[in-house]
Amino acid sequence: MKTTHTFEKSFGPAASFTGTVIFVAGLLATFYSLTALVLVVIGAFLAFTNTSTTIDDEKKMIRFSNNMFGFIKTGKWISLNKDMKLGVKQEKTLYRTYSRSNQTMDIKTQHKKIYLFDENNKPIVPLRMLRSAENKDVIINQLCEKLGIQRLAGTKQNNS
Repeated sequence: MKTTHTFEKSFGPAASFTGTVIFVAGLLATFYSLTALVLVVIGAFLAFTNTSTTIDDEKKMIRFSNNMFGFIKTGKWISLNKDMKLGVKQEKTLYRTYSRSNQTMDIKTQHKKIYLFDENNKPIVPLRMLRSAENKDVIINQLCEKLGIQRLAGTKQNNS
């Protein structure tokens, strides 16, 4: 069975919002001129492009992809082997936007993701973003069982 987990927008929150505004303005302008379809395409690209990971647990393969316009997936499949492991990695992301008056607006995000690690314990691809209310140990154990790989050493495991 294939499952897809979507991550953040590719261009950040400010450009994504700007793309939504351009998309809507382009839709409204197409009633007056068909050249406004250029705005629709540019706005859709900015607003809807995101990243995701598709997990095929039957074939034991994973694909990290950029989804152009939200539905055109680009990325290659990675076959899993027994040396790969799953672990949790905390990420901090900073989105910075400059205004016309030289003021900066910083948007900081922190989230934990389940990553696929290689035999040297280097992260390969993110598999899933964890929400704060989810139990990471249960989710990692389920993924390890489905994919037939082990946990990263040093990742706590509940035996209950």
